[in-house]
Amino acid sequence: MLTLYHHDGAYVLRVNGLELMSTRRSNSEEQLATLACTPLLGLAEPQVLIGGLGFGFTLKAALLALPPSARVVVAELVQEVIDWNREPAWTLAGSALLDTRVTLRHADVRRVMRDSPGAFDAILLDVDNGAAPLTTSSNASLYSNAGIELAVSALRPGGRLAYWSAAPDPRFEKALRRAKLAVEAHRVRAHTSSGGYCTLLIATLRATAIGRILDVTKPF
Repeated sequence: MLTLYHHDGAYVLRVNGLELMSTRRSNSEEQLATLACTPLLGLAEPQVLIGGLGFGFTLKAALLALPPSARVVVAELVQEVIDWNREPAWTLAGSALLDTRVTLRHADVRRVMRDSPGAFDAILLDVDNGAAPLTTSSNASLYSNAGIELAVSALRPGGRLAYWSAAPDPRFEKALRRAKLAVEAHRVRAHTSSGGYCTLLIATLRATAIGRILDVTKPF
């Protein structure tokens, strides 16, 4: 059960009573977008896919890092999360969703990737707690070998995959490298100056892997 709370000026999203995200701790989501999107500034019309709307912090940071010619698709599986962000009385992602560069889809990000072979310069996945899902058990498939190949198949040459994780995950890191991706791991605070740390994985598609990856045709 997803529940939205508002208390002392902050919004908190809980899953069965456990805190999933808070507007008081947005640094790691913002850094995910900055690390993934800043290198795209030199592209003529960068195309970006964000899996998971959350409170919109990843989207807002991506829009700041990207040029006016960029296009950003946000895939959100839960309709209520979309509705909460669109509520004008609540200071969530409403203004960012009005940006003309943004297309919001009520859809599973896996379907968007499957329908968009070779389409994106960057794909940012912040759909759960990482490889150990908290909200939806099917999210774990995004971190399987098939899930990695699905994501890579939706990238353009030289494209970047960015994953948010609540904790370090050496096994998943190794799986990304087995897929011929160059991987950087970044340890960042959930808040800019206090609190716990999260792990951000930035994986870049190497040119030698393109031919093999783009042959992925099996349904996910």
